Amino acid sequence: MKVFTGKLITGTTFFMWTFYVKACMSSDNVTMTTEIPNYDFSSDTTDMDYDSFEQMCEKKSNRKFRSWFLPSIYSLICFVGLVGNLLVMLTYIYFRRLKTMTDVYLLNLAAADLLLVLTLPFWAASFLDKWILGQFLCKAIYSIYKISFFSGILLLTCISVDRYFAISRAVSAHRHRSRAVYFSKVSSVVLWALALLFSVPEMTYTQLNENQTCTPFNGNSSQLRINIQVGQMIVGFALPAIVMGFCYCSIIQTLMQARNFEKNKAIKVIFAVVAVFLLFQLPYNILLLIGTIIRASGGNKDCTFDNKVLFATDITQSLAFMRCCLNPFLYAFIGVKFRHDLLRLLKDLGCLSQRHFFKYTSCSRKRSSVDTETTTSFSP
Repeated sequence: MKVFTGKLITGTTFFMWTFYVKACMSSDNVTMTTEIPNYDFSSDTTDMDYDSFEQMCEKKSNRKFRSWFLPSIYSLICFVGLVGNLLVMLTYIYFRRLKTMTDVYLLNLAAADLLLVLTLPFWAASFLDKWILGQFLCKAIYSIYKISFFSGILLLTCISVDRYFAISRAVSAHRHRSRAVYFSKVSSVVLWALALLFSVPEMTYTQLNENQTCTPFNGNSSQLRINIQVGQMIVGFALPAIVMGFCYCSIIQTLMQARNFEKNKAIKVIFAVVAVFLLFQLPYNILLLIGTIIRASGGNKDCTFDNKVLFATDITQSLAFMRCCLNPFLYAFIGVKFRHDLLRLLKDLGCLSQRHFFKYTSCSRKRSSVDTETTTSFSP
């Protein structure tokens, strides 16, 4: 597992660093062209630059839609994600239950998702009015957003790799079990460092434009934006999707050979994990790809098409953010042991009576009496 994960991290780091260096070096040699609005994942958390067309395109309907839809949906995502991920972190910290690689990764995933949802109120407020927090916070919030986004995706990938070795390569995983927690802590630090590295473009180029909106790559070349956006799509979606697809397909193949009726439950969990990742990430990345292709081809002057893309971008991006709300349910709350610890935490905090605690835990024990190593390794 160490060799596989190490090669994945090293290869990804080398590729992305080379890509960013090439992009930054080429920015000085590219002339400005007529651009379409920025469809970058991060840039869509601020106001679009509607003044970049040779002919003005009417955007009142988009702005009106954004002024009520995005603040509302961002506030909801922030509230649900805040509660869910805080409960995950409190449970792990309160009971000091970092006993497996999955535990370490889930704690870091909750921290990453928590950071991401905490940036949403700033974007929600910016859609109601101009950005009023200044240049420093503009860069800081954008950087935190990108770091938490990339770290969350990389951690989801590592969780799939960990489960692959725990189920499909059980003998090898058991052999290195004593060093697994230490390795997961070290790899988590490396993943956060990689997320910081991949966020360098936002730290460098994000600034306030003349309309007092916080936007990345303002005044920079279209080619620079294309290069960085392609690189971020690869590391933020394509590579994780390939690794997760391989790991979960191998896990399903292993479970299908097992003579245990609990395998059906584990397979359902896998399908739920994959379905949520694709359903909430794929539509937005398709739009990012469309925007990148249009920008690379010289821009689009069809106002109707552009309006449709902007509407779709706002909706699909909101779906992508919802992943932060669902991760606690897909990866933590689904585990029998974790649910028991969570109930104990709520009881100790005075949020759950003794009678309800015993009622819920007795039901959990009955349902989990036949749990096997396969399901417990899949659900902490």
